[in-house]
Amino acid sequence: MRITRIEPFILHIPVTGGSIADSTHRISHWGVVGAKIVTEDGLEGFGFTGTHADLASDRLITSCIRDCYAPLLIGEDASEITRLWLKLARHPALQWVGRAGITQLALAAVDVALWDLKAKAAGVPLWHLLGGATKPTLEAYNTDIGWLSISRDELVEGCRMAVERDGFRRLKVKVGHADPGIDLARLEAVRRAIGDHIALAIDGNGKWDLPTCKRFCARAEALDIFWFEEPLWYDDVGSHAALAKATSIPIALGEQLYSLDAFRAFIAADAIHYVQPDVTRLGGITEYVQVAELALASRLPVAPHAGEMSQVHVHLAYWHQATPLLEYIPWIKDAFVEPANVADGYFLRPQQPGAGTTPTSEALTRYAKPLA
Repeated sequence: MRITRIEPFILHIPVTGGSIADSTHRISHWGVVGAKIVTEDGLEGFGFTGTHADLASDRLITSCIRDCYAPLLIGEDASEITRLWLKLARHPALQWVGRAGITQLALAAVDVALWDLKAKAAGVPLWHLLGGATKPTLEAYNTDIGWLSISRDELVEGCRMAVERDGFRRLKVKVGHADPGIDLARLEAVRRAIGDHIALAIDGNGKWDLPTCKRFCARAEALDIFWFEEPLWYDDVGSHAALAKATSIPIALGEQLYSLDAFRAFIAADAIHYVQPDVTRLGGITEYVQVAELALASRLPVAPHAGEMSQVHVHLAYWHQATPLLEYIPWIKDAFVEPANVADGYFLRPQQPGAGTTPTSEALTRYAKPLA
């Protein structure tokens, strides 16, 4: 398991319908930016982070992998993941310029690749390596039908089809218009179409301020909203705590948090009800597990942010006992040897060795972007 080579890569994969938008972003492709780690016996592990497919910033991530982390890893035993994570995350020069952003995204890709290697070496899926599945099924909630770029009529029809044709019992719709009344009208139309028995969550992507959220929630409570995800600026603990006290709608967040300490601050302030860690922000699986265990100790459910990291999150969700559901966004799944597939509203449990992060040879050719 000695590491002999680390090869960064950048893939830009088209999103559904050619373009999507939420309250703060509009993208046409999803960036799969990561690394292949090769050991002396020829075993290959793949890990990646997710980006908005901006080539200039993607190259910052691959440069960090190639120039900063790779020299610290060559010759190391790939199986000693915790020690290697500490070596990279606490390296003095990198800690000085990092702890979030580019260095953390690069660390995530490397850490996931190491876990992929370890599971492949053991000949088992990652969920099995971690300790086994804790649930027979894993329910999916569909976000890909709820973008702000979708008209109200298309939104309603997409939600109806997701329920009636595809078997989803949980949906998530984006909110965040300058006039929240537009969002309320969209949600009311969706609720009428899908009925009262379907769980309906919403996601603001950090757009609104506290007064806007309070007024919106007061009117939205009647729609039985499952959770309000990222209603406010991502790092604002105090405002999330104030909103949590002001509304009966549960608060979900975490996809933009970079550390165990950030999650601890939100949990300590009673500012969060659904914990949404993402391996790409947390420096990989190693720190994700710490956050999931913190949530479990706080008796809070874990709902990993997919967008789009279902390939590895489906393993973590099947394994961790506090995780009842996982987000479904199918942009990149078919670029992998074992796609994260959903049938009748449930994720299929992965069966192949590894973390589900091995791209197909076609994807590595078709979607590749130059590193320089």
